[in-house]
Amino acid sequence: MDNDIIFFFGEHMDALPIYERLEERILAQIPDVKIKVAKTQITFANKRGFAFVSFNPCRRAKDRPAVWMTVTFGLGYRKESPRIDVVTEPYPGRWTHHVMVGGVDEIDEELLGWIQEAAEFAAAKGKPN
Repeated sequence: MDNDIIFFFGEHMDALPIYERLEERILAQIPDVKIKVAKTQITFANKRGFAFVSFNPCRRAKDRPAVWMTVTFGLGYRKESPRIDVVTEPYPGRWTHHVMVGGVDEIDEELLGWIQEAAEFAAAKGKPN
């Protein structure tokens, strides 16, 4: 495990197994992924960032699980699901989705499908049709 990742999880070490499962699944499923660790988020990128891990709360404190992290991904349209906590459109044609994940069991095929789609969207941005 990268020291930067350990440092990132500092006060949230209980969430590290969730992240480890997410990273393992993303790296197994999506080719040529680069991981960048910053102070406030971890970015998974191909040509551009497509998935992000942070501790930005997207639910009120009373509605959060005891252990959690936020997984964010971007698509060219608004994805509808009760699992998605917050959706914003920071600019036309770019929808940012935030999902609070509270356990390794939530790193499932549905979430990974969204992340795969986000990776394809990020890789295709800027390419002519």
